[in-house]
Amino acid sequence: MPKETAVYTHGHHESVLRSHRWRTAANSAAYLIGELRPGMAVLDVGCGPGTITADLAALVAPGRVTAVDITREILDQAAEVAGERGLENVEFTTADVHSLAFPDDSFDVVHAHQVLQHVGDPVQALREMRRVCRPGGIVAARDSDYAAMTWYPDMPAMDGWQELYGRVARANGGEPDAGRRLLSWARQAGFTDITPSAATWCYATPENRAWWSGLWADRTVGSVYAKLAVDGGHATAEQLNDIAAAWRTWGEQDDAWFMVPHGEVLCRA
Repeated sequence: MPKETAVYTHGHHESVLRSHRWRTAANSAAYLIGELRPGMAVLDVGCGPGTITADLAALVAPGRVTAVDITREILDQAAEVAGERGLENVEFTTADVHSLAFPDDSFDVVHAHQVLQHVGDPVQALREMRRVCRPGGIVAARDSDYAAMTWYPDMPAMDGWQELYGRVARANGGEPDAGRRLLSWARQAGFTDITPSAATWCYATPENRAWWSGLWADRTVGSVYAKLAVDGGHATAEQLNDIAAAWRTWGEQDDAWFMVPHGEVLCRA
């Protein structure tokens, strides 16, 4: 496929949105919060169902947040979240991060959470994010790193999940181990003033490991990812069922623990 063409591996199945709606600025953009000020203009790239977007809008009010994603359907859901919170300083529009339809120097902050792992050309995406960011502004990106995810207890079928997810994501034109590459990509995009960092999500209480294992079990057999895995010849439906069962078994263990590492970059434009 062309370099800038990539298929969104997860899609917008309920099990995917179950995960995305859990995200907040506090648990997913803490590295950026200290840079935000009232009155700022923010672009939120790949906003998904809009929970982080809404938090950003509250933090910069009376400034404005422009939230973009690739489909109108998910933007409608994000707009509902903003409406439920009574936020009137957010607007939503479709966009391709490789070619943003905004003038140069339009925003004080350009933010992307879990986006660059899914695009065909992350360096070009960062160049565009830089272009629409005002001089002295901030481009912020955070992405997980699938190969660095780790868990206990060991389960061979979950090792198979990790390897399979990597193959499917790369076949779709993405890079699932984006977290470790963000600094390199930012430098290739022309940034010289970069603050790199890392942070994790951890699922280890009975409630959150049941939630995490359940959504991944459902995603493995019911989402766009499942269809792409089978149609692309990466796995059979039976193999996906075995992986889903392993996720549920893992989640039932009293000592189960799972860590999701993320790379982060704050880049001065």
